[in-house]
Amino acid sequence: MDWSKGKSQKNIMNELKETRKKDFTFSSSRILGSMCTAPHPLAQQAAALYMETNMGDPELFLGTKELEKRVLNMAADLLHAPPNYGGLFLSGGTESNLTALHIARSLSHKKEIIISQSAHFSLQKAASLLKLKLRIVPTQKYQMDVHKIANLVNDHTAGVMAVAGTTGLGIIDPIPDIANLCHEENLFFHVDAAFGGFIIPFLKKQGYPLPQFDFALPGVSSISLDPHKMGCSVIPSGLFFIREKKWFEAISVDTPYISAKKQASLSGTRPGASVAATYAVMRHLGQEGYIDMAKRCIDLTLYTKKVLQQSGFSLITDPPLNILGIQVSKPFQVSQKLLKKGWSISYNTQLHCLRLVIMPHIKKRLIDQFVTDLQDVIKC
Repeated sequence: MDWSKGKSQKNIMNELKETRKKDFTFSSSRILGSMCTAPHPLAQQAAALYMETNMGDPELFLGTKELEKRVLNMAADLLHAPPNYGGLFLSGGTESNLTALHIARSLSHKKEIIISQSAHFSLQKAASLLKLKLRIVPTQKYQMDVHKIANLVNDHTAGVMAVAGTTGLGIIDPIPDIANLCHEENLFFHVDAAFGGFIIPFLKKQGYPLPQFDFALPGVSSISLDPHKMGCSVIPSGLFFIREKKWFEAISVDTPYISAKKQASLSGTRPGASVAATYAVMRHLGQEGYIDMAKRCIDLTLYTKKVLQQSGFSLITDPPLNILGIQVSKPFQVSQKLLKKGWSISYNTQLHCLRLVIMPHIKKRLIDQFVTDLQDVIKC
């Protein structure tokens, strides 16, 4: 591409509009396999207002720094964090998981981490970067098996990682039992709640029988949750919390060229636009707004489950959250046929299923159309 000479803003915008037409949009309700959703309109406005701000040089952007503190305090309250907690606004679950492993290794000086078979693939990346050995626990009914965790704990164990809302099926590991084990063994315990963190608390407030997963459990050391998922903020947005703020010292480095004396975050530059967007949507919706949203998503999940079962489809398991695994043979081929009909849906070849994530952007009227199209492609 020759770009020696510039083009007019009008031509560039026309080009961008044309390429954007090739993308799926959340507003179409045809993205059925993503854990992300359309950012709230207020979040988009806030992000645009703070586009030039950088949390990596906080003294230049004191207002944005203040917003980060507000966001962290709101989320910390939701997670029953202790007064001396530490928190960072990061890019999302991958960076949060990497940060958790970094802290666990640095505090313990040990190099084995116990994770679930259904843990997020970001832990594979983190282990490679940090030269850690992953000890993988098989699942029982898609949950991490606590008894097998105990069998793997040894003198080299730096910590344990569990999930509150797995990527594949939305499963919540037995967090209270794992927390008890880690507390007894004095092990660092990270809870990956990137997806579940912005829906489990609000479902629990409505009386849904979901397990505790946060700092109310003494054995929980750190938690991640992503505002750009069920939080309806802009991409990228991630929150990471540790029980003791002083633990950040184990991974902090000196930063002599900028206003912050030290940095614990892996990213030097952190976009203030995401901070502002997250503050705006959290403060606007409030817990009541998130409770309503969570209920809508679960109600639509249960409706989708009913329509699928009435149409002869079986689910991998009863959905604890707003994720459904539909049993089909050749899930990749089925997903490709659905793509030709205008549906973006993910698949899992290990579980032989299609994966539906019922996010706030999905509308009830399109569920019926999707199930009809699914029946058609299965018959072909």
